[in-house]
Amino acid sequence: MPPGQRTPIPPRALLQHDSATPWKTLFTRAALLLAFLTHTPLLPGENLEGRPLRTDGMDAPPAPVESVSTESVAEAIQRGIQFLLADQNEDGSWGSPHRTKGLNIYAPVPGAHHAFGAAVTSLCLSAMLETGNGSPHAKVAIERGEAWLLENLPQVRRADPTALYNTWAHAYAIQALVRLLHRPSHAARNERKITKLIRIQIDFLRRYESVDGGWGYYDFRAHTRKPSSDSTSFLTATALVALHEARSAGISVPSDLTERAIASVRRQQKADFSYLYGEYLRWHPMLDINRPGGSLGRSQACNLALRLWDDPKITDDVIRAWLDRLLARNDWLSMGRKRPIPHESWFSVAGYFFYYGHYYAALDIEQLPPRDQERYRPGLANILVPLQEKDGSWWDYPLYNYHQQYGTAFALMSLHRCRENPQQASPLRPNN
Repeated sequence: MPPGQRTPIPPRALLQHDSATPWKTLFTRAALLLAFLTHTPLLPGENLEGRPLRTDGMDAPPAPVESVSTESVAEAIQRGIQFLLADQNEDGSWGSPHRTKGLNIYAPVPGAHHAFGAAVTSLCLSAMLETGNGSPHAKVAIERGEAWLLENLPQVRRADPTALYNTWAHAYAIQALVRLLHRPSHAARNERKITKLIRIQIDFLRRYESVDGGWGYYDFRAHTRKPSSDSTSFLTATALVALHEARSAGISVPSDLTERAIASVRRQQKADFSYLYGEYLRWHPMLDINRPGGSLGRSQACNLALRLWDDPKITDDVIRAWLDRLLARNDWLSMGRKRPIPHESWFSVAGYFFYYGHYYAALDIEQLPPRDQERYRPGLANILVPLQEKDGSWWDYPLYNYHQQYGTAFALMSLHRCRENPQQASPLRPNN
């Protein structure tokens, strides 16, 4: 038996009792037997397609919700836009390395903050492009954000051999640049520049790909030129979604790069379509963070990424099952929101998974038939609209001066897809 693995107790033996067995031990065994009888995990080789979803007690359907009024969603979006307009930096970017606290995420300067700034600016620019509705103020903000990206993205690199936050920047920059390409007002000259910059971001993703495929954001091992660390499922999924958008815009994406990334996500996929936090946890699949409660946000992104890259296992039933879980068990994510220490909440959830997970859930909704979309939009809007702050922002984790910006961007793009007839905002929506 591998080191550290516990010997399983046969169910019949749990209640066996003799005079040498303390009653306290017997009661403990009775509790274990009850847990055994009421827990029905998937058997090896089974998945969601052949049977009802029953794992970890996470399969309760979400309670019916009243639809958030169209006016409430529109008002929340407008307030979020106003926050981003007022918060944009003079140079056209969003976010800054200010507002430090006693517990700051490891960020070697200045490279880490170059990456944070590029990723957050890309997200805010995407949100403005999707929700700005062509207003004059939004148009100016978009043009300033675009100018900042065109000038600064080519210089974004990893901070040092250990911190690869730039991988987030390359992925979200691709999405922002693809949305810029969709602007009808762009001249051919700008289109060429943007297309070239997208290709540069794809090349950076190849350069900083983990040695076994996919992407991580730390390398605490060999500090090699090609990162030696294991990939994480959710960052790899984020990059795959961005690369699919680039391909949909007619830009060539290396197949070997995506094939290795897809294989990495699949290696981290469990039978119930929860996903490991990272490949380094493959020998610990039942840690809290790898269970459904810890995977609520990751599964939305990972299922979407595999679905977009034509994985036949990610059916509508799988998408629906995990949207149901997100709505019915949203507290597992919510309890981590705004906690200052990463992974201190139940199921080791970190606060910064909250708006991230809901954004990819909104993209998942777009993958479903119209009737299902109408079913899930109210639940998502009911979660997000009440969480808007007084200043119009949303935030889930105190990250220097980037958290309000990325939280607001994620929430805006999520709520945009909660509208009754949302304008197509990305090339991810299939023809239903």
